[in-house]
Order: sequence, then C-alpha cells, then structure tokens
Amino acid sequence: MRDLAVVIPDDFRLVSGERLAAVHIRARLIGPAAGPLVVVGGGISAGRCPDVTDAGSPGWWAWAVGAAAVVDTSRLRVLALDWLPGGDQDEIVTVTPTDQARLLALVLDALDAPVVDAFVGASYGGCVGMAFAQAYPERIERLVVISAAHRAHPAATAWRGVQRRILSLGLASGRADEAVALARELAMTTYRTAEEFDLRFGSGEAPVQAGGDYAVCDYLTDRGRAYVGATSPQRWITLSDSLDRHRVVPEQIHCALTLVGFTTDRLVPIEDIRALAQRVPSLERLVEATSIFGHDAFLKEREVVCDVLETALAPLFVARPQEIAA
Repeated sequence: MRDLAVVIPDDFRLVSGERLAAVHIRARLIGPAAGPLVVVGGGISAGRCPDVTDAGSPGWWAWAVGAAAVVDTSRLRVLALDWLPGGDQDEIVTVTPTDQARLLALVLDALDAPVVDAFVGASYGGCVGMAFAQAYPERIERLVVISAAHRAHPAATAWRGVQRRILSLGLASGRADEAVALARELAMTTYRTAEEFDLRFGSGEAPVQAGGDYAVCDYLTDRGRAYVGATSPQRWITLSDSLDRHRVVPEQIHCALTLVGFTTDRLVPIEDIRALAQRVPSLERLVEATSIFGHDAFLKEREVVCDVLETALAPLFVARPQEIAA
C-alpha cells in the first residue's frame, strides 16, 4: 500500500475558472507493481479507502476490493482518490466530474502511468469514469459503470436541490450539524426504495401523539446523526452540485464498456442507462438487475456486482500473464 499526495499545479483551474483551496490530491495505490492498473471510484462520500480505512475498519467497498476479493489487490494495482474538495473544505466551489477526471490524470502522471487498464466507477465514480474516458480516450482500456448514466436526471437534481437548500439554511442559521443530519435523512429516502421501507417498517405502529416519531423516522434520524462529521455542508453542496453538472456524449466513449443498472434506482432510472447503452460505440455488456436497495444496490448486491466485475476484469489477466505472474 502506498499513500500519495500529488501536488496540484499552481496554474490548475477548474472548468469554472475557480481554484481549489487544496494543494494536494490524496490517493492510495494498493497491489503489486506489475499488476494491471484499476481505478476504483464510488459515491460522493467515498474516497481513497475502498478496502480498509486508516483506522483499520472496513472501507466503503470492502467486500469488492481487497486481497482475494473480486477486485483482487494481490493481482491488481488498485488506485483510489479522495474526491476534491477535501473534508476540510469551508468554501463552496464549482467542480465537475471532468475536473475530477483531470485531477486523476495528474495522479497518473505522477505515477508515470499513461494508461488505465480498467476504471470501475459506481454512482459519482461512474460519472467521473465516463468523464475520464471522454476527456482521455487514449488513456483508458476498459470502463465499468454501475448506477450511473450519461446525464443527471432532473428528478435526481430536484431531490439533491432540496438537500442543498437545507444545507444552505443550516449554514446561514449557524446550525450546520443539524442541517447535515436532516439532509442525510432526506438523501436516504432517495437512495433506497419504497419496497424496503415497507418490508422493514410497514407493520410499525403510530406514535401516541402527533409529532412523535414513527419507526421509520427513528431509523432516518439515526442515519442522519451518524453522518454528522463525515462531511462539511460546503463540501456536500459542492459535490452534490457536481453530480448535477454531469454530462457526457455517449458516442465519445470509445473504450470497452460494461454497464450495470438497477431497475428500482430512482436517482439513475434504468431508462437512462438503456439509452446510454444504445449510443456508446463499444458496449460489451448491459446488466439490468432488481434490488430492494435502489441506488444503494451497488453497495449491497454483492452477487450481482461481483459477477459483473469478474467478467469485466477477466481480460486484464489474459492480456499480461507474464507480468502478473512476476
């Protein structure tokens, strides 16, 4: 394992023309030097620790990334980044997935790695992966996109817009922690499905008095409180807005592409993923699956995701068997 702090050049500007407050991109590289290079990216809460955190607890995708996992760090070089702006961000900046792709290119340059053998991106990571494939077609061989399409759907923008207004209100009123918790509660209702809420809380009784919490409300309150401290309101606003700025031209994605969509995902409707599949020139596989977990299925549906990744990454082991063995 190798932690990286790659310097952001003084002349680096975001697509908006703004500058980042950060001076480094923080990344982590795991795996053998001779292995194929695989970039892994997740949602806006994900970062450079997909397998295990600095504290030793499981990372955000620990069942998918690690030694002997489907993204096998004993055979693959796995690179993951902390999405910028960083966790200490106290200003709102305009960052696009293309900006994140340009930052990834800086990390690859620092590693003297001209080409990514595969990029595995889920949710926001899928948006960044598509942006990278469009901006740097000569630097990527394969792309796996899970729970992301070529655009932000207007309904998803509507939900995220309400979250951002909650966060802005919290900043203006000096109640930032409460705003983060409440915005997270709302976000959870968009990540999951009505079917899951019905299975878990459908038989719950009403509180004695009006204004009391129902069981499902207690669950959401707990999820909101647990998220306080995970991000600042400014960073959440920035990255949430970044999701809504996502646009790529499918015809400009020329690498081998695998797409995974979940039919119950309300943030990324399956119709958008089907439209993307119809327009890209090098589609290898479109997988449609159902899940009670909706958009969060990429974090929950291990069998589906592992089957897809095993098939999509298999050519990496065929292409360079001698290097991998070494």
